[in-house]
Amino acid sequence: MQQPEGGGSWLGALRFDNLALRSLPVDASEESGPRTVPGACFARVRPSPLQNPRLVAMSLPALALLGLEPPAADPAAAEAEAALFFSGNRVPAGAEPAAHCYCGHQFGSFAGQLGDGAAMYLGEVLGPRGERWEIQLKGAGITPFSRQADGRKVLRSSIREFLCSEAMFHLGIPTTRAGTCVTSDSKVVRDIFYDGNPKNERCTVVLRIASTFIRFGSFEIFKPPDEYTGRKGPSVNRNDIRIQMLDYVISTFYPEIQEAYSDNTIQRNAAFFKEVTKRTARLVAEWQCVGFCHGVLNTDNMSIVGLTIDYGPFGFMDRYDPEHVCNGSDNTGRYAYNKQPEICKWNLGKLAEALVPELPLEISQLILEEEYDAEFEKHYLQKMRKKLGLIQLELEEDSKLVSELLETMHLTAGDFTNIFYLLSSFSVDIDPSKFEDFLEELTSQCASVEELKVVFKPQMDPRQLSMMLMLAQSNPQLFALIGTKANINKELERIEEFSKLQQLTADDLLSRNKRHWNEWLEKYRVRLQKEIESIGNADAWKTERVKVMNSNNPKYILRNYIAQNAIEAAENGDFSEVRNVLKLLEHPFQEAEGFQEVKEDAEEEGATATAAVRSQETRSRQPYCSKPPLWASELCVT
Repeated sequence: MQQPEGGGSWLGALRFDNLALRSLPVDASEESGPRTVPGACFARVRPSPLQNPRLVAMSLPALALLGLEPPAADPAAAEAEAALFFSGNRVPAGAEPAAHCYCGHQFGSFAGQLGDGAAMYLGEVLGPRGERWEIQLKGAGITPFSRQADGRKVLRSSIREFLCSEAMFHLGIPTTRAGTCVTSDSKVVRDIFYDGNPKNERCTVVLRIASTFIRFGSFEIFKPPDEYTGRKGPSVNRNDIRIQMLDYVISTFYPEIQEAYSDNTIQRNAAFFKEVTKRTARLVAEWQCVGFCHGVLNTDNMSIVGLTIDYGPFGFMDRYDPEHVCNGSDNTGRYAYNKQPEICKWNLGKLAEALVPELPLEISQLILEEEYDAEFEKHYLQKMRKKLGLIQLELEEDSKLVSELLETMHLTAGDFTNIFYLLSSFSVDIDPSKFEDFLEELTSQCASVEELKVVFKPQMDPRQLSMMLMLAQSNPQLFALIGTKANINKELERIEEFSKLQQLTADDLLSRNKRHWNEWLEKYRVRLQKEIESIGNADAWKTERVKVMNSNNPKYILRNYIAQNAIEAAENGDFSEVRNVLKLLEHPFQEAEGFQEVKEDAEEEGATATAAVRSQETRSRQPYCSKPPLWASELCVT
C-alpha cells in the first residue's frame, strides 16, 4: 500500500476519508506496469516524481471546496507546497493513490479495458460542510491502465483542461473542477498533429475535483466479448461487483433514491437510471445553449452524476455552424455540435446494457425513450427563452423563433456568443437611428468575406478529389474504406461556396446580412410585444428582461485563441496570462474591469504564419470578448 509522505502546513487542512476504496474492490497486485485488471474497480498506484515542479495557477474557489482558505500569510510558501504535493512528488497524509478501472465505447466501437491511464485518485476530502470531494492528479505517471502511453500530460492540454473546468463552473454548467495546474522541467515527446513532427513538451499535472469520477464506462467492465470488436471487459461474469457498484453509487450520490426504494432493488435501479438520463439530457442542453463542443463523447467520458468530464479536444463554437467539429481527429463528425444530444442518448443506451441483469433492458429502454428527448427539449427551450429575455410567457411559437435565430446566425456566419450577448440591447420601441446602429453592431459580429474565404477554402487537392469521385463510381467498396460520401459532399460544397466568394464584395455581404437580421429582428420584436401586452409594468419587465439575459448570455468564454495565447506565454515561462484568463472566466457575465486585455502588435491582415509555428509579431490586438482573429482559424485541437 502507498505510504503517505506527510503534509505541509497549508495542505495539512485536508481531511481524507476514502470511502470508494472501502466500498469497492481494489486489486491486490502491486505491479505498476500496464496490465489487465480483473475483478477490481481500482488498482493502487504511486505518482512518478517530476523535476522542479512549479505552480502555473490555482483556483481558490475550487480549492475552497476542500477547506483550503486563501493563503494570506505566506502565498509563496503555499504555492511551493501546492507544487510539491499536487505534482505527485509528495503524497498528502491520508491520501491513498489509486487508478480506476473502466471500459468504453470509443467512436462507437467497444474498446475493452481503458481505465485511468494518466489520472490518479488521491482520495476523498471532506469539505467544510461535510460534503465529500474526490481529488485526482491528471498526468502523474504510469498506471496499470496506461497501455502504450507514459501516463503524462503536457502544458498545453493541462492549461486547457484547467481553464475550461473552471470556466464551465462559472457559466453554471455541471462540471468537474480544477484546483491547480503544476508544470515541471521533466519532458515528454509529443507529435501534436500526428504529422511526423514530434517535439519535447513539459510534463504538467492538473488537480481535478469532483464528487466522483465514476462514469458510464465504469459499468462496462463486465461486458462479454463484443460481437463487432471481439474485445471484452476485464470482469466478465462478476455481477457481484456490478451490484457493489450500484449500491455504492446510488447510496453515496443518489441517497434520496436509495431511501425511497430501499426494499425494491429493481425499482431503485430504474429510478437511478431515470435520474442519470434526465441529468445527462439537461447537461447536453446546457452545452448546446452556450455553444460548447466536448469533442470526445465516448461512454468512458460520460459522468454517472451528470457532470462535464474529461476535457480534451473541446471547443466553444465561435461562428455558428450546426455541424461544427472541434476535434481535429473526428474525421467523420461523429461528435459534431448538432450530434451531441443524440450521441449522449446513444451512450445512455450503452449504460442501460451495462446494468443488465440488475436493471432489465426493457425497463431502461422505456425510460430512455420516455424521458431523454422530453427532458432535453424542455430544458433547452427554457434556457433559450432566458437567453432571449422571454420571461413572461411560454408560447409554442418560441421554439420556431429560436430555430429561425440559429438559421439566421448560420446564414450570416454570426458569432454565437457575441450575438446572444448583444440581443439584450435590442428593445421593442427602439428608434430608427438607434436600430441602424444596433444592426451595424450585430452584423459586425458576422464573418467578413476574408474570414469566409478561410472557412470555405477547399481542403483537398483537385486531383485527389477527382480520383475519389471516380472511385466512388467505379469501386464503391474500396471508396468506403478510404473516404465517405459526406466528406466528399462537404468538399464539393466548400468549392462551390469558395467560388461564389470570389465575386462577393464586402458591401454586398453586409447588405445581405442586414436583410437577414432585419427579418428575424422583426419577428423577435413582435414576440417581445406580446410579453409587454401580458403585464402591467413595462419598465419593470424591461429591467428584469435585461437582467435575465445578462445572466444567461456570457460576455467571455474560453475561446481557442484565448487559450492559445495563454499556452504560448506559459511555454515561454510567463504564467500571468493563464492567471489573468482564469480570473476573467470566474466572471463570464460581467464587463471586465481592470483586466489587461491581450495586446499584440501586428494587424490581423499581417498574420500569415501557421497556427502551429507563429511568432508573437503575427498576432492582432484582441479584447477577450472579441470574435477570433484570422490566425485562430488555423488552430487545430486533436
